[in-house]
Amino acid sequence: MYQYDQIDQKIVDERVAQYSDQVRRRLSGELSEEEFRPLRLQNGLYMQRHAYMHRIAIPYGNLRSDQMRMLGTIAREHDRNYGHFSTRTNIQFNWIQLEETPEILRKLASVQMHGIQTSGNCIRNITADQFAGVAPDEIVDPRPWAEILRQWSTFHPEFAWLPRKFKIAVNGSVEDRAAVQVHDLGVYLKKNAAGEVVASILAGGGLGRTPIVGAVIKEDLPWQHLLTYCEAVLRVYNRYGRRDNMYKARIKILVKALSPAKFAQQVEEEWAHLKEGPSTLTQEEVDRVSQFFAPPAYEKLPDTDASYEKHLIDSKPFARWIERNVRPHKVPGYASVTLSLKPTGIAPGDATDVQMEAVADLADEFSFGELRVSHEQNLILANVKKRDLHAVWERAKSLGFATSNIGLLTDIIACPGGDFCSLANAKSIPIAQAIQERFSDLDYVYDLGDLTLNISGCINACGHHHIGNIGVLGVDKDGSEWYQVTLGGEQSSGATGAHLGRVIGPSFSAEEMPDVVSQVIDTFVENRMEGERFIETYGRIGITPFKERVYASRQPAHA
Repeated sequence: MYQYDQIDQKIVDERVAQYSDQVRRRLSGELSEEEFRPLRLQNGLYMQRHAYMHRIAIPYGNLRSDQMRMLGTIAREHDRNYGHFSTRTNIQFNWIQLEETPEILRKLASVQMHGIQTSGNCIRNITADQFAGVAPDEIVDPRPWAEILRQWSTFHPEFAWLPRKFKIAVNGSVEDRAAVQVHDLGVYLKKNAAGEVVASILAGGGLGRTPIVGAVIKEDLPWQHLLTYCEAVLRVYNRYGRRDNMYKARIKILVKALSPAKFAQQVEEEWAHLKEGPSTLTQEEVDRVSQFFAPPAYEKLPDTDASYEKHLIDSKPFARWIERNVRPHKVPGYASVTLSLKPTGIAPGDATDVQMEAVADLADEFSFGELRVSHEQNLILANVKKRDLHAVWERAKSLGFATSNIGLLTDIIACPGGDFCSLANAKSIPIAQAIQERFSDLDYVYDLGDLTLNISGCINACGHHHIGNIGVLGVDKDGSEWYQVTLGGEQSSGATGAHLGRVIGPSFSAEEMPDVVSQVIDTFVENRMEGERFIETYGRIGITPFKERVYASRQPAHA
């Protein structure tokens, strides 16, 4: 993992000192709330429905064990003993006192963490594949490139006040596990015929009020020009993106209005002024950053292990956990483990202080002291020996992290919703919990196979509902909380890319939602061909059978 040098540490420490004085002036009344608001947002501090929420950056989802322990300490000493891992791989603390925030940032700085650029109209936390560096299908490790982009974008003076927030995702594997196509700017890393690293650049993706799948605007970009080309994209957006209407300010609106081809042309014209400029990458700089992502000290192990194989035979629950929560590794004798933060009855993505500290211990003991956070709101031990998998499973069970539901119906993605967020139209967490309780039979859920369900409490789509096989969106109807359902969304589908879900019809009350999901699932089961995933059955039979089944027993509500 990347380690701060003296300059990095000084920058973060100076920001903490600056912010501490800003909080002092706010508490003394020298600054009004209106004056203080942009200052706190620059450090990730939001005012939510009931209290301040502090959002902490976890760059490309990578954490050291000491950093996770510090997050546990903050949860215990400054929050209500838990934190929420978000779909941007950040962590959010929902019950923060303003006067304690400088101390929180001081503690974070001591382990090379901060809240910078987790809010505001700037380049936000850059995300990547949670299995970067270890996935067998990886072509290029995206972490050094994500870190280069992070260093370039942090405090970039030209892009500190963009028309709207800006999100970047980087992927270097055959499978897109970073949802690249629904980001403002996406980077697919690959190699050309000569074995050189090149990139496909996408622009104009995003969810929210106007969901759009991004368009490729540049193919086979040489690695030396990754920053200069991204800078050209940002410059065009910064110049022409709308500032008169926040709902039309995202880059996706600009790309759509111009057309991807016209936007790409404008980027090329801007890039001509930057192409060989100061941001051109050198091999020396790439090597400097890449050294922090060198493989750990793997042992030479056989690809399998006798005790592991015996546990597979002897324990059906363990074998099922291996199938759903454990992935192959590029190094023989190792595997990657996903720890589920989605047990029944717990808000998706939440972890307690005790759990955070315990999972840090797991990382130290079994995974070279490193952890990952996925945008699906789970935690990952990327480098576990196969012979240790049973021990990890036993420990994970004691922590409540061993639910065998990764990629299944109850592995729900959900934003905090109306329980916390002042922007939300409806609650997300109770809906997720009600659905989990309805489908608490893991054997049944297992038999359904791969199936994603995503919930957002408002049109901002922090729960990525548009790309869930089943998507749920909270809507406000005459002051009441209702829920719109979409079907057919998908993060990625190989060569055909991401798909956005279609609304099935009028919205539903909260009480109806478990029944609605049950009826959708029943329709799938009745029409499923052998071995089909939900998204494949949906693609074959279309939306009509689902819609007819769901609305057959109720009077339509208003949309």
